[in-house]
Amino acid sequence: MPRMRGNAGKAKKGTIKRLIKMVWQKHKLGVTLCLIFIVTMSASTICSPVLIGSITETIQAYLSTDPAIHITIDQFWQQMIFYLCLMGGIYIEGIISAVVCNVAMAIVTQDFLNETRKAMFAHMQTLPIRYFDTHKRGDIMSVYTNDIDTIRQIVRESLPGVFQTGVIVTSLIFVMLYYSLYLTLIVLFATVVIFFTAKKIGTKSGKYFRKQQEKLGIVEGHIEEAIIGLKVIKVFSHEEKSEYDFSKLNKALADDGVVANTAGNMLAPVIGNIGNLLYVLLAVVGALLVVFDVTNISMSGLPIGAPVIVSFLMMARMFTNNVNNLSQQLSMIFLGAAGASRAFDLMDEQSEKDDGYVTLVNIKYRDDHTFYETNEETKFFAWKHPHKADGTVTYTPLEGDIFLDHVNFAYNPPNLVLKDISLFAHPGEKIAFVGATGAGKTTITNLINRFYDIEDGKVRYDGININKIKKSSLRRSLGIVLQDTNLFTGTVKDNIRYGKLNATDEEVIEAAKVANAYDFIMRLPQQFDTPLSGDGSNLSQGQRQLLNIARAAVANVPVMILDEATSSIDTRTELLVQKGMDKIMEGRTTFVIAHRLSTVQNAEAIMVLDHGKIIERGTHNQLIDKKGVYYQLYTGAFELE
Repeated sequence: MPRMRGNAGKAKKGTIKRLIKMVWQKHKLGVTLCLIFIVTMSASTICSPVLIGSITETIQAYLSTDPAIHITIDQFWQQMIFYLCLMGGIYIEGIISAVVCNVAMAIVTQDFLNETRKAMFAHMQTLPIRYFDTHKRGDIMSVYTNDIDTIRQIVRESLPGVFQTGVIVTSLIFVMLYYSLYLTLIVLFATVVIFFTAKKIGTKSGKYFRKQQEKLGIVEGHIEEAIIGLKVIKVFSHEEKSEYDFSKLNKALADDGVVANTAGNMLAPVIGNIGNLLYVLLAVVGALLVVFDVTNISMSGLPIGAPVIVSFLMMARMFTNNVNNLSQQLSMIFLGAAGASRAFDLMDEQSEKDDGYVTLVNIKYRDDHTFYETNEETKFFAWKHPHKADGTVTYTPLEGDIFLDHVNFAYNPPNLVLKDISLFAHPGEKIAFVGATGAGKTTITNLINRFYDIEDGKVRYDGININKIKKSSLRRSLGIVLQDTNLFTGTVKDNIRYGKLNATDEEVIEAAKVANAYDFIMRLPQQFDTPLSGDGSNLSQGQRQLLNIARAAVANVPVMILDEATSSIDTRTELLVQKGMDKIMEGRTTFVIAHRLSTVQNAEAIMVLDHGKIIERGTHNQLIDKKGVYYQLYTGAFELE
C-alpha cells in the first residue's frame, strides 16, 4: 500500500485569497454589513485624537493672554460641552457598530463553517478507497476539528481585524499628513522598520505553524489507534511502550509549537517597543520644532504647538497599537492558512473517477417473458446499455455472471499484486479463494466492485465490461460481508436496513431470520429497536457479524462477497451462521474468502492463490486428489482441529 504524503498541510500560495473569495461568494450581504460597520467603528476611533486636539486648543485659547486668541468662560464651556457631547455620541456609535458587526460576523462565520464541513464531508464520500488507505483516520479527523477551528478564528477574528486595522492605519496617515508632514515622515519611517521586522519574524512563525498542524494530525491519529487497540496494548502489557511513542510524537508537536508561538509572541513586544521609541522620538522632534519655531507644513494651517503635538502623539500611539494588533493577527493568519490549506487539500483531492454509462434499472416481465423498464421498485433488474456507436439502447437481465480475463493489478505500479488472473463464476455458483495472507484474495473482490481499477485485462459482469458500468449501479448489485464489522449509531433495525434503506420492517425481520440473527435480537432489551453505539460495543463479536450478514441479506442482490465473514465467530455460532449464509448464497453468485476450509468444501470452484497467482483450481475433491497445496492446507487445518 502507498504511504501517506509527507507534505500534507503545507500552506499553498493563494490560500487566504481563496478563503476570502469563498466567504464573499456565499455571504455577500453579511460581509458587506460587517465591513460597513467596521468603517464606522474605525471612524469613531480616529475622531478621538482629533477631538482631543480641539479640546486642547480650546483650553489653550482660554488660558491665552493674547486678545486675538483668548475666549471667555462662556465660550469655553460652550465649546467644551459641544466637544464632550460629540465625543460621547461618537463612542456610543462605535459601541453600536461593534455589537452589530460582531453579531453579523458570528452568523457569517458559523454558516460558512457549517457549509464548509458539509462540502468537505460530501466530497469525502466521492473519494476513492485509495485515499483512505494512504491517509490515517486521525489525520483526516484533525482536518474536521483543529483545522476547521483555525478557519473559524481567521474568518471570525483575524480577517475583520486586519481590515479594521488597515482602515484605521490608512486613515491615520491622511489625518497625520493634514496636521504635519514632518512628523508623518517619522511615522512612515517607523512603519517601514515595523514591516520588515514583522515579515522576517512572521515567515518563520508561519513555517512552524504549518508543521504544528501536521504534527497535531499525527498525534490525534496515534491517540485514535491507541483507543481502538487498547485491549491489545493491555494484553501485551505495552502501556509504557504506547506512552513512550505518544510522548515522542507529542514532544515533536510541542517543539514545533514552541518555535511557532515563540516567533509569533515575539512579534508583538518587538513592534510594541518600536512604537514606544516612535512615541519618544515624536515628542522630542515636536518639542524641537516648537523651540526652533520651524514652520509647519500641513493642510490644516495650524502651527506646531500643543494641540498638534498632543493630537499627533495620540494618533502615533493609535497607529503603532493597530500595527501591533496587525502583527498579532498575522500569527493567527499563518495558523489559519495552514489549517485552511489542509482543508482545501481534502476538498481538492480528485474524486473517484466514474466514466460508466451502463446503469441498473428496474424491469417488469410480461406474460410472454419479455420485459420492459419501469420506475416502480421491483424484484427484477437489468443493465441499461446505451450504445454510443449507433445510439441504440439494449437491456441485459441482471444475473450475476462474472468473468475475469487475464487481469493484472498493482497498488503501486509496476509492482504487480495480481498476475494474470483468469476465472469465471456463472450465476448461482460459489467460488472460493484460499491461500496465505497477502496472496491477493481480498484484492480480487476489490476489483469486482471497482474499489480499485485493473492495470490490464478485463472484468465482465453479465458480459459487460465493468468499466462501462456506473459504479453506483455496479455496487448496488453487490452484497459484501467483510471480516471487520462496521455498525453505525442507531437501532438494530437501522443497521440491518443499511443494506436497503427503503426496506420494510417485514424485509428487515426476514433478513434477520435468514442470517440466524433473529433469536439473539429478540432477546435484546428493545429487540429490533435496541439502540447501538460505539460500533455495537454492547454486542458480542459474533452478534455484530450476524447483523452484518443480515444487512447483506436484506439487499437481496445477485452477487455476494463474503470476506472471511465467519473468521471472528466461535464454532457454535459458526454453525448457525453457516446455515444462514447457505440461504443467502442460494441462487446467487458468491465469492467466499475463508481460512476455515470446512466452509468452502461445497464450492463449485476453489482458487488457491500464492503471491498474486492462481496456482491451483478445482472442486474440493479434485484438489484433494491432486495432493498439492490445497491438500496440504486442508490436512494441516484438519490436524490442528
